[in-house]
Amino acid sequence: MDLSNLKPPKGAKHSKKRVGRGHGTGQGTQAGRGHKGAQSRSGYKRKRGFEGGQMPLHRRLPKRGFTNIFKKQFAIVNLGRLEKLEGDTFSADSLLASGVIHKVHDGLKILGTGVLTRKITVEAHHFSKSALEKIQQAGGTAQVIGAKSE
Repeated sequence: MDLSNLKPPKGAKHSKKRVGRGHGTGQGTQAGRGHKGAQSRSGYKRKRGFEGGQMPLHRRLPKRGFTNIFKKQFAIVNLGRLEKLEGDTFSADSLLASGVIHKVHDGLKILGTGVLTRKITVEAHHFSKSALEKIQQAGGTAQVIGAKSE
């Protein structure tokens, strides 16, 4: 046996149905489209989500909640993560370069989760109260920088 005599199993291949080729074929006259109506015409296009006149699923389901389109998304870093990193000065650029964050989005925010045992300098757009307290208790400085420029 080789590639030249490989065949699909019997009955696996079917010839394409050729519609609109006369009455004798069984698919003549209306070519399987029925009589009149939108679907019988050329250029018919069903609306997205159309369910044949039945109330579509996206209209049957309840709409709940609220999405704030003005929401700010920050790159978040915890103090425990900064503790593990080498160096004593951290900014959005240095954290991007080291791979701690992947994108700054609307700014960098430092949160207070974790323990800080050394003196560090952090430049960020926002600090949580606990992060600010922990940085100052360790003898470090927290510099708030302006809004991220696009």
